[in-house]
Amino acid sequence: MPHSRQARPGLLVKLCSRQSRIPLPSIYLANVQSLPNKTDDLLSRIKTQRCWYCSVFCLTETWLHSGVPDSSFQPPGFSVHRLDRVKERTGKTKGGVNNNSRITFSLVVRLHNSSGVLFFFTWQIPVFKGAAKPILGISISAGDFHGQDGLGDAPDSNAPGLDLVQKESAVSAMIRIVNENPGQVSLVATAPLTNLALAVRMDPSLPSKLRGLYIMGGNTESRGNTTVCAEFNFAADPEAAYIVLNGYECPTYLACWEFTCHSKLSWEFCDEWLAQDTDKARFMARIFRYSMEASQKERFQKELVAGTGFISCDSYAMAAAVDDAFITESDSYPVSVELTGTHTRGMMIVDTIGFLKKTHKAFIMKKVDMEKFKQMMMAALK
Repeated sequence: MPHSRQARPGLLVKLCSRQSRIPLPSIYLANVQSLPNKTDDLLSRIKTQRCWYCSVFCLTETWLHSGVPDSSFQPPGFSVHRLDRVKERTGKTKGGVNNNSRITFSLVVRLHNSSGVLFFFTWQIPVFKGAAKPILGISISAGDFHGQDGLGDAPDSNAPGLDLVQKESAVSAMIRIVNENPGQVSLVATAPLTNLALAVRMDPSLPSKLRGLYIMGGNTESRGNTTVCAEFNFAADPEAAYIVLNGYECPTYLACWEFTCHSKLSWEFCDEWLAQDTDKARFMARIFRYSMEASQKERFQKELVAGTGFISCDSYAMAAAVDDAFITESDSYPVSVELTGTHTRGMMIVDTIGFLKKTHKAFIMKKVDMEKFKQMMMAALK
């Protein structure tokens, strides 16, 4: 939202023009005479919650220089992304130097530069606490593969604290955000589907307001990796998976277990991916080491389809959400989930004949553009 004289709309315009954009909350964009004035203004707005849902603050200050440290502007709960003018980018030498300091729990929208301005970016990613247990309360853990904390049990003294978790529940936040932005929000589900199931029970109109739903989960050939016939995300909460596959009639894309196995990358690529000289790559290498070691064990080798290799299951669903042209071949069938079988509970059902009498069909990924996938994976850690 423009705020002061000479406010520049270019960043907002370019973000909104992307066809596959991820919807963003508001952007606060301004140009003022001094950093102390800007800091006082923003801290006041944050304190009074006048910009509580603002995700990006963009400060365009032409007079800043390398002697002004990042600590001069550090709102609570935010991280600073600074892009000073350097000769290599703009051909001009006036301005500071590029600051590559480590940033924890943050995301850069896009590096922008101009011959006349210097940008400060800050990005706040709101985190909402989801359901603690499956619908029936019978929990299973993936700690033997992802670590007990889900991030490879890698020590991190700079990890964000629980004080950053929003008071609003994840289910309530999903319902609110989707209703505030009908037709603009895509959900990407890379875990058990408990929160999505609760959300549609609380607001049955929710799926009709989604742009799309992208799920990593389920299986198409009855190959299990948690039970005999079930993939983990569906096995962890079969009732939730059943509710979601039968209650969400928006465009739905499934990256199932066997597909991710057939679309694996080589371990050589994985080494190259993690060897990039960036903080993101070093962080990923730390948290991914646990899973890499676990995947080499005999127990996990038996779960794999079509040989060994690097399988980043969740990344396929995310890549499709970012750019669905990434999917080159898919099947379209009604799907559901088995709830009562002794060995098949949690298995995804693919109705190729029409026995379920369902009109809604999900897109089941079969093939994707692997070269584009590699490029997206590499770019994610740059």
